[in-house]
Amino acid sequence: MNSLVIEGTYENGVIKPDGPLPLKEHERVRFAILDAVQVADALAAAERTYGLVPWTGDPEVLRRIAEEPEFGVAESP
Repeated sequence: MNSLVIEGTYENGVIKPDGPLPLKEHERVRFAILDAVQVADALAAAERTYGLVPWTGDPEVLRRIAEEPEFGVAESP
């Protein structure tokens, strides 16, 4: 499975996703936790730099790249 970005709520020691997930029962996953400030910062950076590099490829590929935790604000030096 490729990367998947979801939103959810942490309650009583459990992360509860906002909706169903495309996972098999007992499938192992890895979490990358971003707080709302990090997400807001990433969106603000995207808005400030929108259009600097023209993208002529598939919009879905660009969305997956933008949502990949490896390239997020938390990974910036």
